[in-house]
Amino acid sequence: MVEVLLVVGILVAAFVGYNIGGATTGPAFGPAVGSNAISKVGAAALMTVFFFVGGWTLGREVVATLGGDIVPSSLFSLEVSITVLFFVGGALFVGNVFGVPASTSMSAVGSIAGLGIATGEINWATMGVIVTWWLVAPVIAFWVSGVIGRYCYGYLNQMVAIPRSDEPTFVIDRSGSIPRVTTGESANRREVVGTFVLIAIGCYMAFSSGASNVANAVAPLVGSGDLAMNPAIILAAAATGLGAFTIARRTLETLGNDITDLPLTAAIIVAVVSATIISLLSAAGIPASFVVVATMSIIGLGWGRATRTTTISAGVRGREPTNVSVGALAADREGETLPKIGDERPEEIPKTADLFDPQTTARVILLQNFVPALATAGAYLTFRFVPLFGL
Repeated sequence: MVEVLLVVGILVAAFVGYNIGGATTGPAFGPAVGSNAISKVGAAALMTVFFFVGGWTLGREVVATLGGDIVPSSLFSLEVSITVLFFVGGALFVGNVFGVPASTSMSAVGSIAGLGIATGEINWATMGVIVTWWLVAPVIAFWVSGVIGRYCYGYLNQMVAIPRSDEPTFVIDRSGSIPRVTTGESANRREVVGTFVLIAIGCYMAFSSGASNVANAVAPLVGSGDLAMNPAIILAAAATGLGAFTIARRTLETLGNDITDLPLTAAIIVAVVSATIISLLSAAGIPASFVVVATMSIIGLGWGRATRTTTISAGVRGREPTNVSVGALAADREGETLPKIGDERPEEIPKTADLFDPQTTARVILLQNFVPALATAGAYLTFRFVPLFGL
């Protein structure tokens, strides 16, 4: 019976890892895919490799310690671990079906919190610290990106000046016996450097995701002693890679194209802001909401760019712009003159939705809060009212 349950546990852990791949590939490589710096297949491949590296190195410590701070580790029997993982995977699957990447950390902590509330053994002090940073970190990401979008984006784009050519930046040369990656014929030096920087940041975010999210897939099974550390990490990474190559396509599309238009310079800004916040939270030992921070950074940058054509004084008086200036916001052409804040150019006015889509944003924020709540409620109701676990 125990062996059957272990097989079930492994399958559920793989299901969680599969949905982690679908949920976290978008925030890591959505900016790169949205700016055509890398294909979806290339993003999935890099996500798999660097997720594994992060899990194999730093992720070991997270796997070893997760499960003892929110609730006592003695609660994690094999049956309980399987149930917790089931709710984590099920909640993430709901988000992936709707094309909105949900937070793995929030879903995992929510499921464990549901167990703790049902048994009366939750550590509220630890939960208070975690939830506080869940609220603060996205706000920081939004406003930092918003300020950059409103006041600095055009200047940064003029300084960085990474124009995109119509041809791919990198192509695969299959003329020889061994395929080689070369730069495209029309790719310029700045474009190549900018693309390398953007992809490198995505790889770093994938590494950070592996360091924190491997534990969300396999920590209960490792903590209960039913699965060894090394096979557990390999299982989580393989399942994550499968999710990155399949269901992550929708989240890549959502974060790369639907929320806001991302030229390469903007994509680099989003990646830097998100990676920095995630790194600082991870260094402090806080389970970082990787997906929410990255999403709010994208939204903040789009909002900041979309409000550039209105001065603060005009906004206080209630004068809201109905259009925005592509010259003031995108500045995608190298050397383009930057208009002052509040300066609209009627001949260059696109729709505000070209830079910031309120409907998509509302859907993303709603589902990113609903999915962890679903995991928490499901775990609580199950552990509280189903007399199957002996708790």
